[in-house]
Amino acid sequence: MKIVTWNVNSLKARLPLVLDYLRAAKPDVALLQETKSTDDSFPTLEIEELGYNIARHGQKSYNGVAILSKLQLEDVRSGLPGDPADDQARYIEAVIAAPGRPVRVASIYAPNGNPVETPKFDYKLAWLARLQTHAAELLAYEEALVLGGDMNVILSDDDVYDPRAWEGDALFRPESIGALRTILNLGMTDAYRACHTEPHRYTFWDYQAAAWSKDHGIRIDYLLLSPQATDRLQACAIDKQVRGWEKPSDHVPVWAEIGE
Repeated sequence: MKIVTWNVNSLKARLPLVLDYLRAAKPDVALLQETKSTDDSFPTLEIEELGYNIARHGQKSYNGVAILSKLQLEDVRSGLPGDPADDQARYIEAVIAAPGRPVRVASIYAPNGNPVETPKFDYKLAWLARLQTHAAELLAYEEALVLGGDMNVILSDDDVYDPRAWEGDALFRPESIGALRTILNLGMTDAYRACHTEPHRYTFWDYQAAAWSKDHGIRIDYLLLSPQATDRLQACAIDKQVRGWEKPSDHVPVWAEIGE
């Protein structure tokens, strides 16, 4: 099973590129973030024509997450538990009904948290704490689990072109790093780092300051695997070339192969 995560930065603006990628890469499951579309405006027909079932959790103009699957989707849950007042569309999960060996997946768009001196950073840390609690509950099922998405956290100096340039940013604050590491320490595996040890491989390049041409990137998009999914991990890669396509997202897809 090939599972890809991708922050598309507006599905409406990026639809031709997304469809081209799905045709070329042929993922079995695609976890999309920042769709910036309501459920009513989601391009259902175009994506269904490629053979995908769809689960979506949308929000007008902001956020928005979705799961596309060539296999049946079961037990779909929208919204991250833990705060009934939180109406931001940042989390959706479902079980991919693979014959004999299902996989539970989640598409995640964690808060950015900037500026740090505002409630936005408090919200980010509280949201990641809720994700940790929910991840622990899911791990108790002892099933193959893949949490994929834009976590908006730079885990280490190896994941940023210049650590000094990001010092103090919410994505690189010790509190943010600690929150994501706490989730990993539950027993989850960073799929990309399990397959690649070389530093300075990125998933995001800003549109400003010629970041793409200078390779001034950061790695903030992840596929986090439970032990049961890690045992089945065969490969993981970043499709960096997509950033060079016409009218690209500022993020690129990250995919992993999970064996049967």
